[in-house]
Amino acid sequence: MSIDVETARRVAKLARIQVDEHDLPALADELSSMLGFMEQLNEVNVDGVEPMTSVTPMRLKRRKDEVTEGNMQDLVLKNAPDAREGFFAVPKVVE
Repeated sequence: MSIDVETARRVAKLARIQVDEHDLPALADELSSMLGFMEQLNEVNVDGVEPMTSVTPMRLKRRKDEVTEGNMQDLVLKNAPDAREGFFAVPKVVE
């Protein structure tokens, strides 16, 4: 697929990108090469290939779901600018 200068002008306008008139042919060529690459990718057979997020197999590190030190309410609330009755106090937002 080939992009002409008029289409490149329209794409630039829709993307709200200011492109000088003498730069439009280069933009059209660049857009055409991108579309050509996408067409080339569409020709690849991906049947049976699972989607992946990385080229290297990775798993998130997991930890045991166990109770750790707790009962630190006083230590946590010590950093609060305003704490009342064991809770963080925040200003009222909705009236």
